[in-house]
Amino acid sequence: MTFLLYLWMAFAPCLALALYVYWRDKHEKEPVGILVKCFFLGAMITFPAGYSNLFGAEVLGFEMRGENGLAVSFFMAFFVVGFGEEFWKFLVLVFFAFPKSSFNEPFDGIVYSVMIGLGFAALENLDYVLDGGIGVALLRMVTAVPMHAALGVLMGYYVGIAKFAEESSRINTLLLGLFYATFFHGSYDFVLFQNASAILSFVFVPIMIWAFFLCRKCMRLHSENSPFRESC
Repeated sequence: MTFLLYLWMAFAPCLALALYVYWRDKHEKEPVGILVKCFFLGAMITFPAGYSNLFGAEVLGFEMRGENGLAVSFFMAFFVVGFGEEFWKFLVLVFFAFPKSSFNEPFDGIVYSVMIGLGFAALENLDYVLDGGIGVALLRMVTAVPMHAALGVLMGYYVGIAKFAEESSRINTLLLGLFYATFFHGSYDFVLFQNASAILSFVFVPIMIWAFFLCRKCMRLHSENSPFRESC
């Protein structure tokens, strides 16, 4: 019974955000089957991402609940966790969702990217909730899970642009999406890694607000510029 409760608390916020983004795709909905596959693949990449995080922590001598130097925290946050996790999501988005014929407008990049990110967040969340209980579930419901969704929007915004861009600028635009997702992910984790500084650790709040502001703008721009807008 307890496991089922934890399972629900871990997955419910992810599914709620997935439904919200699906609803925001107002002009032409994506095939549910592909969205489910994106969510599942996002969950599966938590395993290689987890291994790379453990390896990076061992190399850097990083301790999650210990006191780490700023340099160690910086490299762990940006290059191991931030880049590592977003790179795996990026691979699924580019090699699985990007070639789909249903990816036929820029907003679709956001939808597919968010589904991948929330699949990742769901399985990662379950691990944290099983370890920390209901308190951790409630905290992550308003922090880590929405942040994974926000990172998906930022990455997907640029991937959506790249899908319909000239060949000469496509790769640079794709990498721009990876960069912004990595930057915000790394910034968020960096301040949370500062266990010795309670003041600095709360800087993650304005980082989240900034990310959410950009997400809202990204979704609005792609929705307003949808080629299907006039036919709806």
